[in-house]
Amino acid sequence: MKRGFTYLELIVALALLSLLAAAALPSSRKIVKRQKENQLRHQLTQIRSAIDRFKRMADASEIQVDDLDQLGYPADFDELEQGVPLTGKPGQHMRFLRRIPVDPMTGEAKWGMRSVQDDFDASNWGGENLFDVYSLSDGRGLDGTEYATW
Repeated sequence: MKRGFTYLELIVALALLSLLAAAALPSSRKIVKRQKENQLRHQLTQIRSAIDRFKRMADASEIQVDDLDQLGYPADFDELEQGVPLTGKPGQHMRFLRRIPVDPMTGEAKWGMRSVQDDFDASNWGGENLFDVYSLSDGRGLDGTEYATW
């Protein structure tokens, strides 16, 4: 008596495996998208926290803000990344970000920016007073909202 599988058994087993793989593919895509969305939330929180720390320190006169028109907000990402001089401590700088985080939806370290003077839903930056950031991705999240509105 010969042992082994018949061709029919192999075909049935392969058909079952391919059905299982096809069923798992959409859920794995959703898992990857959810992970990217969590990363986006984290990156936005990190940048916004840095802007808030800058504003608090500027209002408390702990850091030197060169331009009075800045209203206590950073002029751009460079001030958050490069740092600004501490008041009363020559030679010492306060940095708020080690680097500009990468937007997981676009794969680039580029973000949409809004100033205090811009409308809350403006899509172009006035070039001063970095108040808020948003993703430049035109995609939608799992909840149906656009990433640019997060």
